[in-house]
Amino acid sequence: MNPKHTLKEYADALTRAGLLTASTLTPAAEGTVIDCLSYDTRSLHGTSLFLCKGAHFKAEYLSAAIAQGAAAYVAEKPYPVDAPQLLVSDIRYAMVVLGQLFYDHVTDKLTSVGITGTKGKSTTAYYVRSILNDWLTSEGKPPCAILSSIDNYDGVITEESHITTPEVLELYQHFQNAYDSGISHLVMEVSSQALKVGRVRGMTFDVGAFLNIGTDHISPIEHPDFADYYASKLKLFDSCRVGCVNTDADHAAETVAHARSGGCELITFGSHASDTVFCERVEKRADGLYFTVRSPKYNGEFSITMPGLFNVSNALAAMAISMALGVPEEFVRSGLRKARANGRMQVYESRDKRVTVIVDYAHNRMSFDALYRSTRVEYPGKEMISVFGCPGSHALQRRRDLGELSGENCAFVYITEEDSGEEPFAQIAADIEKHVKCPHLVCEDRAECIRRAILDHPEPHVILLTGKGEETTMKRGREFVPFLSDVELTLKYLAEYDEKEAKA
Repeated sequence: MNPKHTLKEYADALTRAGLLTASTLTPAAEGTVIDCLSYDTRSLHGTSLFLCKGAHFKAEYLSAAIAQGAAAYVAEKPYPVDAPQLLVSDIRYAMVVLGQLFYDHVTDKLTSVGITGTKGKSTTAYYVRSILNDWLTSEGKPPCAILSSIDNYDGVITEESHITTPEVLELYQHFQNAYDSGISHLVMEVSSQALKVGRVRGMTFDVGAFLNIGTDHISPIEHPDFADYYASKLKLFDSCRVGCVNTDADHAAETVAHARSGGCELITFGSHASDTVFCERVEKRADGLYFTVRSPKYNGEFSITMPGLFNVSNALAAMAISMALGVPEEFVRSGLRKARANGRMQVYESRDKRVTVIVDYAHNRMSFDALYRSTRVEYPGKEMISVFGCPGSHALQRRRDLGELSGENCAFVYITEEDSGEEPFAQIAADIEKHVKCPHLVCEDRAECIRRAILDHPEPHVILLTGKGEETTMKRGREFVPFLSDVELTLKYLAEYDEKEAKA
């Protein structure tokens, strides 16, 4: 159990970090021992220190916290409540400082891997997890923890994820759960937003991997332009011991230079003979993708069974990470071979093989482009049909990018709901539709779009069902409501198709 600290110790930590601008702690209050640190009134217990943060924060939340036993609060401005206050210049950095003290710097107690990039983070994370689990199991150790945009597992919690990188205190709680469960390794996706606002500030990853960079997450509430997006991604190298970089990605030379300037050890991977992990040949066979690698630690032919030629790059990233962690080659081979990521490149077919459905989480220009190119190579002669939408209020450039790419590559496009949130679906759809230059249909009912894509097209076709994977909720307003996953809907309507064809 972590040691508990007094309000004075928390105030002192803020002072040492140069954050504390004012305090109304009395000598009597300074000795109060804190049981709970939180910004969510629903999680309060015992004697708590409450953090006032977030764009949606309201003064009544603080009043409720005090009524539930908050001994003091931390905020960037004072509130008219009867409780001691610790005023700070930066509430987000304050969460890091206070959280590290409360959780006894638990992020330093596990071997951690942070993965960033515009595409491929989840798949790479699950490749690494599969490799590590084979290795750890062989040594009688618990499986590794994972925090991803698919789901989270920390030895205590197994849950579907709604955010790529958890907020600071949730992140530390996951590390704490893993540590308490005897878990030695944690693999996580690190989003550009998390890097920009400091959710991983104060952490040092044992290995950080930079997969690629494209244009994404440009909006008033995320990154104002590409330069800010890229600069945020590069911050990963400011907090890792070993940095892994894909030399086949755009801006690779700049990324490598930044990694070196940050002082971390560098491992490169890609298709250049100078790469640390060099892939010199790729071959598609009936049972998977095979590729030959030369590196200081792993050599020869390796294979993956997840479809998609672009996944070879993700596998190389996982090999570079494994090299940094000292994983023996046998577990790299076996882990890559059996690796799966829910909602990523899951392929389903009708009995007559005329209808193929690929369920994938592709949701930006880079991932759509890679998916279309790979599908054209792997399914020659089949028309492509896309079913997709865009999220509300952020990553606004996707509407043009995905509209243009789908119109250029597909025989038909369905524009549908995809976590519209607080923005009207009609506005999102209109923004996409004006860029789709092929036959298409706008229909908010995602299930109906999937049904039509499977049942209403007579020619042999491949349906690319993107953006949601195996997620079982849909964001409407500020709530996530239950919703059948794309996989469940695919199986349902493929069964209907098979029954229909059997009667024909």
